[in-house]
Amino acid sequence: MSTVLATYNIKGGVGKTSAAVNLAYLAALDGARTLLWDLDPQGGSTYLLRIKPKIKGGADKLVRGKRRVDALIKGTDFDRLDLLPADFSYRHMDLALDGTKKPTQRLARVLAPLAHEYEYIFLDCPPSISLVSESVFEAADVLLVPLVPATLSSRTFDQLRRVVRADDHAPLVLGFVSMVDRRKRLHREVTEALAAAPDVLSTAIPTSSDIERMGLYRTVVDRSAPRGRAAGAYRALWQEVRDRLSAAA
Repeated sequence: MSTVLATYNIKGGVGKTSAAVNLAYLAALDGARTLLWDLDPQGGSTYLLRIKPKIKGGADKLVRGKRRVDALIKGTDFDRLDLLPADFSYRHMDLALDGTKKPTQRLARVLAPLAHEYEYIFLDCPPSISLVSESVFEAADVLLVPLVPATLSSRTFDQLRRVVRADDHAPLVLGFVSMVDRRKRLHREVTEALAAAPDVLSTAIPTSSDIERMGLYRTVVDRSAPRGRAAGAYRALWQEVRDRLSAAA
């Protein structure tokens, strides 16, 4: 059975897409068949993996089960890593879900035929609290939540915890600090405070030009800058996630 991991935050611009792409790559590099579903209509993950952002039939037919999901999956430049691309129609995903029976279960049902095809399925989620996010909470086994080193991050994370715990199918919620500039005292202090929570991983992803250049090179940092701090941080983060999954099994 697949383990479904969603990179999610209520806010945008927190390093969610870069984490999804790099962690999915590392899972595949470990030898696991891995799928990344780009649920964001902006298509950041799809762009970084050099795939055209297009789903035949759009969001509506996909969530209604009128398109075979396996026929929509694309291979990437990396062994064992596949992509279910973004589509601009995903901006209306809430409406498509709302028109179905048991809408919060639809994303899980879309993924169900793939449960034995992939060891890991990553969901790169749009920033929102919506019917889409409620569906993600139902489908995911783990929510990976990037937290920027700002004073309001703890409050946002607490709000998310409360929302998820109210869900019937509550995924494991794991935060990690993202976009850290350790030259800044506030970043160091907030990172230390956040990392003290038991559901926040100890690895922090730095602010890095290597990550910023992902959009230029359209590849993962482990390929473009394998010796850089960012590549090392993503490798450490993936190891932590794997350790938590093993402990929860």
